[in-house]
Formats: sequence, C-alpha cells, structure tokens
Amino acid sequence: MKNSLVKNFRFLEPIAMIFVSILLISNVASTKIVDFGMLDFDGGTLLFPLSYIFGDILTEVYGYGRTRRIIWMGFAMNIFMVLVFTAVGALPASANWTNQAAYMAILGLTPRIVLGSMIAYLAGSFSNSYILSKLKIRTKGKFLWLRMIGSTIIGEGFDTVIFCLIAFYGVLPNALLIPVIISNYVFKVGVEVLFTPVTYLIVGKLKKKEGVDIYDKGENFNPFKL
Repeated sequence: MKNSLVKNFRFLEPIAMIFVSILLISNVASTKIVDFGMLDFDGGTLLFPLSYIFGDILTEVYGYGRTRRIIWMGFAMNIFMVLVFTAVGALPASANWTNQAAYMAILGLTPRIVLGSMIAYLAGSFSNSYILSKLKIRTKGKFLWLRMIGSTIIGEGFDTVIFCLIAFYGVLPNALLIPVIISNYVFKVGVEVLFTPVTYLIVGKLKKKEGVDIYDKGENFNPFKL
C-alpha cells in the first residue's frame, strides 16, 4: 500500500502519545547513573529502549512519513520540557521552600546533557526508522524480527555513543564512561530482542485492526521534510 498521510487511523495517536511520553520521562531519568548488577548506565535506559520498540511499530505499521512527523513532535516536546524546567529553575524560590538545590540538581539539566540528548535522539530515531523501512521493501515484508533487531543495533548504537560522549565525556572518568556506553548499548539492544515476540503480536494486530500494511516505495526519506 502506498504511504498516505490522509487516512485516519484509530490507534496512531495513542501510540504517538506513548512514544513521546517515554522520550520525555526517560530524559529526566537519565540524570542518575544506576548500578544494575554488572551494568552501569543512566536511569533513562530502563525506559528509553521502549521508544525504539514503539518507533519500530510506528514505521512498520504506519510508514516512515508518519513516523518522521512523530519523531519531530517528540523533539519539539523535549525542547519545550527543557525550556519549562529552565524557566522554573531561574525563577526566585519561595522563602518557605528549601529544595532549590535539589530541583536544579535533577531538573536543571546541563546544556551538554540537553544537546547530547537532542542530537542522539534524532540520529538514532531516524536511522532506526529509515533502516527498518528500507529493509521492509528489500525483504518484501518478511523477517520482521531481523529488520527490527538490525535497525535497533544501528539506531541504538548512534544514540548511545552520541549521547554519552556529548553529555559525559570529560565529566565522567573514562573508566566509568566506557562501561556506561557499553552497558547502555547492551541493555537497550537486549530489551529489543526480549520484546520481539510482543512486538510481533502488536504489529500483527495493528495491521489487522487498521487495515493497512504500508511499504514506503517512492517515499522521500529526507528527515527534514515535514
């Protein structure tokens, strides 16, 4: 089916809302580095891999064009969130409120973390969606498991390396930074693999409910075309 942005879909908006919510929540949670057994990673990693699963669902079911718009929606909401946190942090605190330092430590996001998050998100999300869409055409819709995992390996690779280097290089010692990058990457890809059967089920049901199975033949894959 040729990709068309005119058709209305029953489940597209809820999935888009979940995708954007996961992005925003995971970015706030990323301010903490957690010890998860043998792995060290930022707290957002516990949730962020789900954004790639929903990104896969969006691209596979609704096509690259719609997914591109939702990726940019997430980007815009992320900027809005940062602006609100920054503005609130800059306002004078009430004399009866003594948690300004705690607020700034968690929500007063540093420019490096914001910049790293933004660039990594765009690079990872678009590469994931592009590769999945192209592979769908190449494989004629077969091997969904291979397409999802393959696109995640590339997308999460870009996302993890770019974010960690921009946000934490020179801040964290290399002895910690390298394990954080490796742990983030292994955990994120592992979540994708673990959830593959569930993703299969969701994709199949959505295609049936929505009555669509889009192949992005003739699609303009320019990420900046809205």
